[in-house]
Amino acid sequence: MTVLQPARPTIMRGTDRRITFGGVLAAAALLGTAGLSAIIAGPGGTAWLPIHLALGGAAGTAIAAVLPFFTAALAQVGPAHPALRITSIVLLSGGSLLAALGMNGGTPTMAATGGILYLGGLLALTGSAFLPLRAAIGSRLRLVHVAYAAALAQVGVGVTLATAMLAGWSPVTGAWLSLKPAHAWLNVFGFVTLVVAASLLHLAPTVAGSRIIPRRSATIAIVALTIGAPLVALGFGLGSGLLGRMGALAELVGALALFGHAAVVQRDRGSWTSDLGWHRFAGLSLLAAPAWLLVAVFIGAGRILWLGATPEAWSVGLFAVPLVAGGIGQVLVGSWTHIVAAIGPGGQAAHAVQRRWLGRAVMPRLLAWNAGTFLATAGALIGADTLATAGAALLGSSLLVALFLLAVSVTVSPWRARAGAV
Repeated sequence: MTVLQPARPTIMRGTDRRITFGGVLAAAALLGTAGLSAIIAGPGGTAWLPIHLALGGAAGTAIAAVLPFFTAALAQVGPAHPALRITSIVLLSGGSLLAALGMNGGTPTMAATGGILYLGGLLALTGSAFLPLRAAIGSRLRLVHVAYAAALAQVGVGVTLATAMLAGWSPVTGAWLSLKPAHAWLNVFGFVTLVVAASLLHLAPTVAGSRIIPRRSATIAIVALTIGAPLVALGFGLGSGLLGRMGALAELVGALALFGHAAVVQRDRGSWTSDLGWHRFAGLSLLAAPAWLLVAVFIGAGRILWLGATPEAWSVGLFAVPLVAGGIGQVLVGSWTHIVAAIGPGGQAAHAVQRRWLGRAVMPRLLAWNAGTFLATAGALIGADTLATAGAALLGSSLLVALFLLAVSVTVSPWRARAGAV
């Protein structure tokens, strides 16, 4: 007698898609704010505010929006409760803004409050990402899930250090000269870069139309990037040049492997017959971003390999542009180009209109963004304000165009689709 197994219930992801879409729009707004603050500061101004708005604000909010969506989809389980998802996005975006404004305005209490809110957002994000995995069948954790868990743990430590410093806790304030670069490495390379790397393992093949298969380059990238930042942080915290150099070397290996993975994915990309501009812009953005991340890691890790884990080895101004603009910025723009037209509101007709808008002027936009990154990076490295200004102008105009096309695609597409203007 054959016993029929009950069918698995259909997983409803409509609400989860809307939350992800809203979080991506919030991240885009924060990225625009970071760009505006960089323009106001100018080439000779401090890079602290735009960097924190871009990494802690825009990247953190985007991660809160998409990471739980990815973990649930990969494990084929239902999404987290909407309230938990929304809480993580609100706390991370609001906490980052409060912390950035508090520090920029010389108000440590406000900044510390922002840090506490950010930590609450990280807890909500961890729950959103991993509580649904209890319902997974078979192996619960993949390499991607392990990387996400490691990234959340590292940023938790990094934000806790900064919040304790802002709150005036003497064991941290007294050692802040060495703990500051440890905090930065955990947040920038241990959290943002690691999440980007783990997400690209499945997002990049999806965008390129190639197969999502196990690749040695992917395993090397995730393992090396997972251990690199903590070792560097320990090196700075303990004053150990050996640990710092081991972590820097691991970070370099991981960044090289990540770029190799991106190149292989693009080599094996599918042959698209429609929406070529949309496919090309998202795919090439996700190829260029790991290349710039490699440049940033090469500069940051190279200084540690040369100088050891000393405060002099930490100079964010030298690699801020390739990291924030070339790497994280292009990942955000390339990702929202794909995600908005894939899971945004509206049916197939609206998505078709969105793809047309988001796929406009592909090569001029890509060339301008990457030329701007190159000029601004060169200007920072050799101290040439003219080059830095020209690069900033190209980057600013490229970001403005990307934000304009995003805004038009999500506002114009619904009524154009209803009117049949696809």
